[in-house]
Amino acid sequence: MHNFQPFDATTLDINPFRIFEKDWGVLTAMAGGKVNAMTVSWGGMGVIWGKKVATIYVRESRYTKELIDKSDVFSITFFDEKYRSMLKYLGAASGRDENKIKTAGMKVNLHKEIPFIDEGNFAIVCKKMAAVPMPKETFTDASIDEQFYADGDYHTMYIGEIVEFLAR
Repeated sequence: MHNFQPFDATTLDINPFRIFEKDWGVLTAMAGGKVNAMTVSWGGMGVIWGKKVATIYVRESRYTKELIDKSDVFSITFFDEKYRSMLKYLGAASGRDENKIKTAGMKVNLHKEIPFIDEGNFAIVCKKMAAVPMPKETFTDASIDEQFYADGDYHTMYIGEIVEFLAR
């Protein structure tokens, strides 16, 4: 396992638009001794309720959603480009059917009992603060439903207080 160290969020020099949309992150959650991870390209960071937070969006159909709903914590790990094929696998395979983290050649690490993927460059470990379903009725722009939810598989927005930023 790699040695990850906490670092001060005020020294963070990243572009949240790039890391989510272009670099992708891996959301990892654990419940009942089961760990699963999935790629996420929708997310962000900011401040709400006096806390530094990360937000992620997970479709109802995803196995990771079952775990995050049963847990109080989650993480988002970010990687070098050399891991792109492994990240694609984590986004395509289902953790219901296999240990896709192991199959992808990755390992789970823990920080304060919060799982994250060891091969990443840095991880954001979070304590879940809110889970906000995003059904069709919440959209003020009808084209959102048409463009992104033709299959009816809606997202839940999770807001997590950032417990720590970790880097290796």
